[in-house]
Amino acid sequence: MEPEALPGGACSPACGGSSSGSSGCCEEHLACLGPEGDTCACRDGAFVEVEPGDNQGFMRQEMVRREEAELRRSHQKPRSPEGWGLLLVLWYLAFYKPIITESHLRRKNIEFIFIRFSAWQYAGCDKLWAGLVTTLCDSIRHHFGALPLSVYHVMGTRPRFASGFSQKEWVLKTGTCLKLWGLLFVLGAGLTILLVALLVPGIKDHHALKVVGSAVTSLSGSGLALGAFSILKNLLISEKQKIERLTNSEKFTSQLGFMSKVRNEVEVLVDFLSFMEIFERRRLRVVLEITSLDICYPEKVAGVLNAMNTLLSEANTPFIFILAVDPSVIVPCLEQTSCMKGLADNGYLYLNRTVTLPFSIPEMGARSRLRFLEAAIQTREDLMYRIITSNVERRRAKCQAVPAVPSRQEADAEAVRCIHEAFRCLHDSADPLARYLPTSGAHVRRIVNTIPITLRLLLHRAGTPGTPSPRAAAAWVVLADQWPCRLSWVLQCLEDAWQSRPTADFGARSLWSIFQENVGELSSLRQPLHNVLSLDGDPELFQTFLASDFPFTARDARAFLGVTVNLDHSIRHKMGLLRGLDRLQKATAAPVSRGVQCPHPE
Repeated sequence: MEPEALPGGACSPACGGSSSGSSGCCEEHLACLGPEGDTCACRDGAFVEVEPGDNQGFMRQEMVRREEAELRRSHQKPRSPEGWGLLLVLWYLAFYKPIITESHLRRKNIEFIFIRFSAWQYAGCDKLWAGLVTTLCDSIRHHFGALPLSVYHVMGTRPRFASGFSQKEWVLKTGTCLKLWGLLFVLGAGLTILLVALLVPGIKDHHALKVVGSAVTSLSGSGLALGAFSILKNLLISEKQKIERLTNSEKFTSQLGFMSKVRNEVEVLVDFLSFMEIFERRRLRVVLEITSLDICYPEKVAGVLNAMNTLLSEANTPFIFILAVDPSVIVPCLEQTSCMKGLADNGYLYLNRTVTLPFSIPEMGARSRLRFLEAAIQTREDLMYRIITSNVERRRAKCQAVPAVPSRQEADAEAVRCIHEAFRCLHDSADPLARYLPTSGAHVRRIVNTIPITLRLLLHRAGTPGTPSPRAAAAWVVLADQWPCRLSWVLQCLEDAWQSRPTADFGARSLWSIFQENVGELSSLRQPLHNVLSLDGDPELFQTFLASDFPFTARDARAFLGVTVNLDHSIRHKMGLLRGLDRLQKATAAPVSRGVQCPHPE
């Protein structure tokens, strides 16, 4: 049995685990995870692998498959409002009423209209939720063309269901045709009277006949001109401009009748989509992907969700909202706003009432992470350019029998070689470093962008003994990205030890042993460091990283400290202040407790 067409609704692909950021969720919102945790999609009962970002292509393949199946079933080709189809749709808009028949409801072919809305583009103003509606209206206007939508505003008719078992999808607008023919007849009669009064000899002196002809012509012509003017007005002033004009008016601040006008514009849009469904002989679904909502202010988040509820309030709405968010970020935002009144200040309850299809995406598998890493590395075009340039310079110098390349170019080529070696270690599934790649796309890009800078800084200081290898540098960048709080604590403890005992040699001590010695003190400061601790990844993986896979020492930390650019040093500064205050309190509390004595009566 053929699957039913997707109903309107909202689905929320939420980030799973500790990953954050909505961009990665958007790229994988209509995929599921296969047995090994890699991105897959189910087709005819079997899992097929889908590259990240190919879900729109997969949906378009499904559209083509349904079109072919519907063509075999009904032998009716779909139509498009382009070329001659544009004239045909204008003819139907003007003179016919669409009817929703049983045969139309049985159609399984579907077309998805993809719209991406980045909430960050409107985050700096008071019109974020209005921006969602305007983006929707503007995208549909561009998809179908401005002329059909403008004509529908003036002459279109809302589709209605067929009475009985009639399969007739179009019914002639009898009233419209009679009015049009009547206006044309009156206009023709008025023009005839006017021409007779002006041109026929012997009747030119009858002023009354000229007045009657002019009046009849003006009245009938004004009716036609008024309709043409309305179409031209809607053609020049889009729905987006109408809503933006309303948001700039004084009524926007008081919300007097504003939502009703926006709702009317949306209802016209929905009716137009229903009309185009019957004309094109297919089902239409508008897939609107909402991204970057979890980096907006709390009031903006609530406004966008309210706009979603407004658009989805009607039954059989053709909209599908894909809300790509991190619930751990969105829920606190909702709980800070006034929209939680009456819901026991529970943001999860509000999301459950808004989202009709929750889809929590698990963490990426090993192969998906490596593919994402490869895609991020390929964006580093500067590396490829430098390799090609250095090869050309080397060949030219060899052919001309001149000294090889200048020292600066040699250093640059060496830097590129080290960077590629570090990236190979990250991309090698047999290397333990690949296990620690983050599942968040934003964090992968940060690592890819940081490794070249770190290696170039290390090579700039290559004169110092014991320069770390590219693999160790890549591991240090991953360590600073995944566990910034714990690494900052180890570095702060190591710095305090160096300052208290400058002559002591801590170079051979491992960072894991230093962390174990001071983990109790970090636990006592977990309340003031709560927000910073939430940045860290899995604590067990941190132990495996430093204890077995990459046992960095204090000497390594000293070598990396000056080139660690992806670690916020303000965290370590805050830890130093808290640690100093804690020690000061303990030092002042101990003598007081010993010196307190009860006075003896004389």
